[in-house]
Amino acid sequence: MFQYIIKKIGYSILVMAGVVMLVFFLFQGFGDPSRLIMGQTGDRKTQENIRRELYLDQPKWKQFLLYVNDVSPVAVHSREEIVSKKLKGFFIGGEKKLAFKLPYLRRSYQTKREVAGVLMEALPGTILLTLAAMALAIIVGVPLGVVAAVKQNSWLDTGAIFSSIVGISAPSFFMGIIIAYVFGFVLTKYTGLQITGNWFDIDPVTGKRIFSLKNLVLPAITLGIRPLAIITQLTRSAMLDVLDQDYIRTAYAKGLPRRAVIWKHGLKNAMNPVITAVTGWFAELLAGAFFVEYIFGWQGIGKVTVDALEKLDYPVVMGAVLVSAAFFVLMNIVADILYGVFDPRVRV
Repeated sequence: MFQYIIKKIGYSILVMAGVVMLVFFLFQGFGDPSRLIMGQTGDRKTQENIRRELYLDQPKWKQFLLYVNDVSPVAVHSREEIVSKKLKGFFIGGEKKLAFKLPYLRRSYQTKREVAGVLMEALPGTILLTLAAMALAIIVGVPLGVVAAVKQNSWLDTGAIFSSIVGISAPSFFMGIIIAYVFGFVLTKYTGLQITGNWFDIDPVTGKRIFSLKNLVLPAITLGIRPLAIITQLTRSAMLDVLDQDYIRTAYAKGLPRRAVIWKHGLKNAMNPVITAVTGWFAELLAGAFFVEYIFGWQGIGKVTVDALEKLDYPVVMGAVLVSAAFFVLMNIVADILYGVFDPRVRV
């Protein structure tokens, strides 16, 4: 199992290396960001200073190496760089130090703040929204898929299939607009919900943040519709395959209750495709809730990224892409480990 995990981690490092290369050449390999930073008014001297600060006066290959050195958790930095960039980690050596550090995602062009700080402020909102959406999808989707398989060809099965097809076909941004308008505007007197809202409200007296669960309802439902539909379909298909196996008939022959056979023996062995869907969709929702966050004004990484794109604030966009890719890779590793737990044959 240990060798299996190490191999998966090695593949993940290669994936992240490819993402870093792609991100750099997409956003910094072309054009001149110094012009974006100083705007239309700015003399040549100012532009030269900005280019020097951002290493834009260096050849492209050197710019890339410097960027990799910044975002890599293992790198080499000078004393001056450690202080000026406020790097956090363990440093070994003299003037040039071997660094084991948190990745440095550089600074925003617009606000001059560290990109890591900007993203970490938005991350709790995205995690909260993603967890709520996936909890809804799992709690509703798995039992619905099991019931649809057990009651095959009944009205329950037909209704579950039809609903899941609609859920898969409907784009999140379209459903977000419909749900926000109907429940957050037309029926707001009855639902008490608003079109936009954050995971916290501001107390008008103290000015402190107050956790607000009701603002989570509409974006979580919108974000959870597609994974719910896919989990329902996958659970149903996997359960239909499992319920025809010999060991299920053996369990019935032993006199085990139907509920125990279905939920304990059947569902456990049908979980591999469901795990794939859950982990894959969790990573995708965590990294890609851009439109839903933007529609509902939800303060998360998606909204921060869209705002940064509008302002051409490339370091924030680059940092957001790297963080999203890291979540994808991490969730894939978790999925592979869970495969090994549920089905030991995967380790071979």
